[in-house]
Amino acid sequence: MSQLTVEKFTEKIIKEVKNNTGKTIQDAQDKEIYYAIASIVNEQIIPQWSETNKKYEKINNKQVYYLSLEFLVGSLLESNLLNCGMLDVANQTLQKLGLNAEKIYAKERDAGLGNGGLGRLAACFLDSLASLNYAGHGFGIRYRYGLFEQRIIHGNQIELPDNWLKDLYPWETRREAEAVCIHFRGEVDMLKKNDGNLEFKHKDTDKVMAVPYDIPVVGYQNKVINTLRLWSAEPVGGDQQDSITEEGSKYYQELDHQHSIEQISGFLYPDDSKLEGKELRLKQQYFLVSSSLQTIIKAYKKNNQRSLKYLPEKAVIQINDTHPTLAIPELMRILMDEEHLSWENAWNITTRVIAYTNHTTLSEAFETWPVGMMEYLLPRIYMIIDEINERFCKGIWFDHEVLRDEIPELAIIADEQVHMARLAIVGSFSVNGVAPLHTEILKKQEMKHFYTLFPNRFNNKTNGITHRRWLLKANPKLSELISDVIGPQWIHRPKQLISLVKYSSDAAFLEKIAQVKYENKRILADLIYDRNGIVVDDQSIFDVQVKRLHEYKRQLLKVFHIIYLYNELKLNPNMDITPRTFIFGAKAAPSYHLAKEVIKLINKVASIVNNDSTIRDKLKVVFIENYNVSLAERIIPATDISEQISTAGKEASGTGNMKLMMNGALTVGTLDGANVEIKKAVGDANIFIFGLTADEVLNYYEHGGYSAMDIYNTDDRIRTILDQLNKGFGSDEIEFKDLYYNILYHNDPYFVLKDFEPYLETHEHVERVYRDKLRWLQMNVTNIAYSGKFSSDRTIKEYATEIWKIKQV
Repeated sequence: MSQLTVEKFTEKIIKEVKNNTGKTIQDAQDKEIYYAIASIVNEQIIPQWSETNKKYEKINNKQVYYLSLEFLVGSLLESNLLNCGMLDVANQTLQKLGLNAEKIYAKERDAGLGNGGLGRLAACFLDSLASLNYAGHGFGIRYRYGLFEQRIIHGNQIELPDNWLKDLYPWETRREAEAVCIHFRGEVDMLKKNDGNLEFKHKDTDKVMAVPYDIPVVGYQNKVINTLRLWSAEPVGGDQQDSITEEGSKYYQELDHQHSIEQISGFLYPDDSKLEGKELRLKQQYFLVSSSLQTIIKAYKKNNQRSLKYLPEKAVIQINDTHPTLAIPELMRILMDEEHLSWENAWNITTRVIAYTNHTTLSEAFETWPVGMMEYLLPRIYMIIDEINERFCKGIWFDHEVLRDEIPELAIIADEQVHMARLAIVGSFSVNGVAPLHTEILKKQEMKHFYTLFPNRFNNKTNGITHRRWLLKANPKLSELISDVIGPQWIHRPKQLISLVKYSSDAAFLEKIAQVKYENKRILADLIYDRNGIVVDDQSIFDVQVKRLHEYKRQLLKVFHIIYLYNELKLNPNMDITPRTFIFGAKAAPSYHLAKEVIKLINKVASIVNNDSTIRDKLKVVFIENYNVSLAERIIPATDISEQISTAGKEASGTGNMKLMMNGALTVGTLDGANVEIKKAVGDANIFIFGLTADEVLNYYEHGGYSAMDIYNTDDRIRTILDQLNKGFGSDEIEFKDLYYNILYHNDPYFVLKDFEPYLETHEHVERVYRDKLRWLQMNVTNIAYSGKFSSDRTIKEYATEIWKIKQV
């Protein structure tokens, strides 16, 4: 895209810094130079962004709109430079000016728009849509504060506000003229028209303005710029000014009201353990879908003179998990109440426009809302959901007699709750899982009756990651090596990474692979020392588990492994063991007590292990606080072992497994999520699989037969570890009784003890293989070679052709 030379880029940086700050380049701070470079990039992006939108309007092809509560986009400066074809020039320019590019790029805070895999997947999808020339845009919420900024104090997770918008965010453009009004509460009048049809008027509502902020999504060197639109909640103009003339109490009431409105886009995932937090979450979800759908309908009417019954030919709306499910009744409301279509026509349109991605097999993750809350906060929406439910249940009763007894398990409204996953299935034309195992579990277990009703709606779309960020940007040394060997075509066609297989026995190439890994480990070791003050051996095995902290992801199993190794070394300091550095990164939800206890345990074990000179640095444990996308980009290229050890059947897909595989790490994992596909791709000899299968786990859940206490009583290693949790390490009194009791007296719900021995045996095998350097490097290359299948480009092409029916522009 860019034709800038180093000389021209140098001129522009110097000019921008002077115009913005009045300083010379030598006197400017790194952050000021960051803003100058961002301004230069925007000069390139903004005209092309406008051209892309004009092209879409002219061609008027079908477009996809991706609705998600999370978009974990990470930092954008380096990524935008790369996609604009300016990264090399920018790096050379900064070097010429005597500046540190890495420090300047690091001045950008990660956008606080997501939490984990759900949000990162959405960001990868937007990248692939733009890079593959698809007209596809994202809709989300512009959270003033992200999930939280994590600090570890005395081993405990402490949550601080993630004020990521404290400084100017250079990538967003406020579009106040395109704001829309959202209505909460109020009353609904039902009127009978002359033709006998009913008309509904929603009145006396609480109004909120949704103001859009647009962020460009830059395709890879193809002049395509799509849009991520984020909505900010603001008071309706004039309300505050009117109240200032009133008595003081009215003024302060208005301030409270204004604050309550701003809270809607205040922060990601408010605590829903109390009624106020739960109501705020529901507000957020409706705020997202109503603002987005109003905009989509407005765009359709602007570009199409035909009736809205043709909307499915021009738009498809993908809802990312159940959070945006209210898009279904909201689209019905718009079509019936504002566009005056009949129920039948509105339902026909809605169920041809909405598609649903499910991301979980955990029943507790299937969202529900109290009927009373929904009816009070969204009265018209509740009426529509109630009608959908009535018609759906009647349809089962009359057309599917064999399922009559299952109606309570299928009804959208049941037990005074609105079941969002059920609504998502009933109101969409496609329901997809995100890995073959996950999709089969949905069809055969969690949603089997719905699968009986709608077998053609269910399909699988295995998740993917954008190789442009997770290999080309995150691991430039490896990317350069790959291009030197097989050419750069893999950047546009990632499946061509398979060409590396022929070099998996090339000694010279393997030596270069080893050198790149070592250099990345050296970089990470320096980061660990700077952040944690821990000296780690860059020749040790870097054994990494970085992901959201949840019991089913089993960080606890990894910690038990570390404690076991430490206990063994205390008994036998001369034990022959390859030095290991165990690296964790994870956030626990603020109200998730057991998850926070695991973080505390990791840090306690780290303090003991890292300060015990008798084990001679054979083990080191590192918890890197405030794990985010930018940290992942540093950790993943340095990883030797990728820990993907969730309880089988619980992880829908995983994408961390793909990122680590793409960078040459070897997976230690259960047969869960996309691990199954990774194993199929690389073969049994290039992955380390252990533990219970999903069917075995299900069998234990349904039929019993598993006793954690029996394992405790018969396995000395387990007993020692659990007693240490309960009573402490020697004279060092520590208490992790809640973890101890959850394992033993809640019967180890995620089978940590059951999988412990096979996990140890697998790691003993890992160590033997690691000592065979040639074999290890061959496995590294094989994993990189087969990782092209897991590019989000492949995933998006499958969505585009099989679900969305959209064409490349």
